[in-house]
Amino acid sequence: MRQGFFDKFISRLDRIDAPVASAHIMALARERGFLETLFQSINEGILVLGDEMRLLYANTAAERMIGFSAEKTRACSMKRHLRDWGIETLLRHQVGNWNRIETREVEISYPEKRIISYYARPVNFEDRTELLLMLRDVTHERRAEEDTLADERLVAVKTLVAGVAHEIGNPLNALTIHLQLLMRELPKVTDENCRENLQELATIASQEVTRLDTIIRRFLTALRPTKPNLVRGNIKEVLTTTLRVLTPDIEQRSIELQYSLPDQIPDVFLDAQQMEQVFFNLLKNAMDAIPNSGKIGVTVTVDNASIIVSILDNGTGIPEPLLGRIFDPYVTTKNKGSGLGLMVVKRIVQSHGGTIECASHEGEGTCFTVRLPRAERQIRTLESAVSSESL
Repeated sequence: MRQGFFDKFISRLDRIDAPVASAHIMALARERGFLETLFQSINEGILVLGDEMRLLYANTAAERMIGFSAEKTRACSMKRHLRDWGIETLLRHQVGNWNRIETREVEISYPEKRIISYYARPVNFEDRTELLLMLRDVTHERRAEEDTLADERLVAVKTLVAGVAHEIGNPLNALTIHLQLLMRELPKVTDENCRENLQELATIASQEVTRLDTIIRRFLTALRPTKPNLVRGNIKEVLTTTLRVLTPDIEQRSIELQYSLPDQIPDVFLDAQQMEQVFFNLLKNAMDAIPNSGKIGVTVTVDNASIIVSILDNGTGIPEPLLGRIFDPYVTTKNKGSGLGLMVVKRIVQSHGGTIECASHEGEGTCFTVRLPRAERQIRTLESAVSSESL
């Protein structure tokens, strides 16, 4: 019903017959119920705030995004829930400019990590002004944009490395051939001291050429990783093998290794060699991040869909400006690092259908979390909303 009709109906209520008034009230109730159902059904969140950020209205989507109960919070301040959203600053700055609409984005971590886009608009009602907030979850859109930018950067790097590899490859082949010819001619040198010196120099040159060729191959391998040969296996065996290889180095550096593995770990589909490379790189990075004796923790947990492997250290941590780009090529915190290791790790994990995340605080430590899908996922049965007795 139009607002004008409602105002006229209220002003003439004392002159309207009871049956007619009852019919109009029922129509108003039905329309209100329809609008409430409509607001509760949409995916966008709706918040209406009064003075001191008191909650006047919230739909289900807003409750889900922010993580609160509208029934318990109604008429209470939302400052605690919207602390980092900039709403209070917005209200202070917009007091004399209520026709302006503000659109912003915030990244939240509770009830889960996501990016919320919202626009705030003042609504004048009777003699007061209330603030309407429309919320939209844009997490997937922003991640898609980040993936697109990462793909574009990767294409640029591939083109650059392919060109460099081609330009360097031909001179390297020529150097290798000529060094081999030189080694064949060295026995003909009669002066023994001169022959030994020349042979040593030629050997060093040959080793450096081999090392340069290895670096180029490593770059190409990083950009064109081998497709994994996925077979059913257990992540515990992969971790055990990797830890066995690194344990002597860990002990030599006086690093305390703590690990927690369940007795029974469900199988996953994996390429054991590639996953060993993943955990080797992550553990090696953890070791390099610890300047003196420290701790490294390896934890395996299981949920209905995934096997979660966490590798935690109490080392130097990752500077905040680098944290968002740590999986990008050529981004590294090491003085002698190539910046390709974590990029390779991420691509291997993704090729296994998994995900990898990094959490770090500079000066406190870093935690990498790898999630791999279980070979057989458990289906969680939800209780029916309607009991069998009511059917």
